Amino acid sequence: MVVDYGTSVFAVVGSDLQKLHHDPMELITRAVQPALWLLLFGEVMAQVRGLSSGNLRYLDFLSAGVLAQSVLFVAIFYGIAAIWERDLGVLHRYLVSPAPRSALVLGKAVSASVRGLSQAVIVYLLAFVIGVAVDLNPIHVLGVVVFITLGSGLFSTLSLIIACIVKTRERFMGIGQVLTMPIFFASNAIYPLSLMPGWLRVVSHLNPLTYEVDALRALMLTGVSSEYGLPADFALLAAATALLWAGGDDQPGVVRALAARGLARPR
Repeated sequence: MVVDYGTSVFAVVGSDLQKLHHDPMELITRAVQPALWLLLFGEVMAQVRGLSSGNLRYLDFLSAGVLAQSVLFVAIFYGIAAIWERDLGVLHRYLVSPAPRSALVLGKAVSASVRGLSQAVIVYLLAFVIGVAVDLNPIHVLGVVVFITLGSGLFSTLSLIIACIVKTRERFMGIGQVLTMPIFFASNAIYPLSLMPGWLRVVSHLNPLTYEVDALRALMLTGVSSEYGLPADFALLAAATALLWAGGDDQPGVVRALAARGLARPR
């Protein structure tokens, strides 16, 4: 049973990775945004004192935030692909297969994680170019992989839930833009929480991206420690992912809602 479930997840992941293989230009275009943040925004804002915590250079401080932002932006718009597949009838084929509905949701989350890891490679390369003190300890690199995978799974599941609600690509794009900016700016990605007013600091502590950035900053950079502790960061992200997963599993079901009514009977 476990093998069959894993095979179903792998089939979904393989299908999505084939799209990436046929369109490698997507990786190049996605490299533009982190490059702009690090090479333009970062170089300019590095001249402003007090934007980073302690003795950490601002470009070092920003690099982990840009990595988390790249993962967020890739994952949060993943629902567009699901809506597109629904319109093309691809989701209907998944639904009439014996695969569990949750295997499709998990497969989409894993696919988003692969794209998030590709963004990590780009950010690491850019960080080397601008002289960021990157920590290449294999255990820490593995930790970065774990937190990117967890963050991608969280935000891609949120994206699928939004796709169920709005049903059209146009509405999804609008809601996606509305969500990503507050999530990004109400976090510690580009400035420390100490600079925020009290009410925004409270919002930031409720923001899962804050804990992902905190973990990535501690694991990615040399001599930086986690503000909340890596176990706490992991537990909070895992809890948020589990909460969304509970809302995105079979009943009422992200995938079932994405399918057209009457074309697939819920299991």
